[in-house]
This record gives sequence, structure tokens and C-alpha cells, in this order.
Amino acid sequence: MDEHNTLTLALKPFDKRFPARRRALGFTLLELLVVLAILGLIATFAAPQVLKWLSGAKSDSARIQIEALGTGIDLYRLEVGSYPPDLEALVSQPSGADRWNGPYLKKRTLPKDPWGQDYLYRHPGENGPYDLYTLGADGQEGGSGEDADVVSWQ
Repeated sequence: MDEHNTLTLALKPFDKRFPARRRALGFTLLELLVVLAILGLIATFAAPQVLKWLSGAKSDSARIQIEALGTGIDLYRLEVGSYPPDLEALVSQPSGADRWNGPYLKKRTLPKDPWGQDYLYRHPGENGPYDLYTLGADGQEGGSGEDADVVSWQ
């Protein structure tokens, strides 16, 4: 076979003499539609589970941040001799706190809860020496699931 005939065969991938080559070049529309339908079914069943895990992750994150803030509050009390008047006292010295040796948080800023709200602090607390909590996604007391309050006393 001469060079010209080889080149001609290489340029004709859709030639009837090479059906396997033609088949390997792409997918049919039917194959693509089947794959899209399968992906749609997977997304339909998986999406609620993913959303459930995400909401649980926000509550877990709030619990961890409340523990870190609680550690800062306890350290403040050990050094100053009383509980802080507000959470701002963990990052900047309040007036009258002569033994303040802060800041008592690593990042030197007060974190927001996972829903973008400030953590709530009450001293003296109704459930202990202080209450530290967030109201959840709905920003209102009570609730369940993602709307549930995350508190330091439970």
C-alpha cells in the first residue's frame, strides 16, 4: 500500500470499512440522556441528605465556638477575679479590670455564630454563673433542628 492510500484511509474515520472506529468517537444522544437521567435520580435522593448534614454541621460548629468562648470566659475569671461584663471584655480590656491579661481568644475578635449573629452572653446566668448561647437559624428562642438554640449549659 502506498503512502497516498494510507493517508486517505486515516482521513476517513467514518468509512463503512471501520465501524469500530466510528463507534469510539463519541456517545449517542440516547446514551447521554440515560446518563443524565441517572444523575438526576442520584441528585434527587442525595440532596436532602446533604442538606441535613450541612445543617447539623452548623450546630456542631456553634457548639465548638461556644466551648472556645467558655474557655476564654473561664480564663478571664481566673485572671481578673470575676466574670466578664460582656463578651467584648475577652478581646479588649474593660475599665476597672486591672489584672486583665488578654486577649483571651486566639483570633482576637469575637466570632459570629454560623448563621451570622452575635453570641448571647448573660452574667449572672439563669442556668449557671453565666449563660452563653445562640438562637439558631431562626434567631428565636426554642425551635428544633437547625432552628434549635445552642447553649453552654447542656
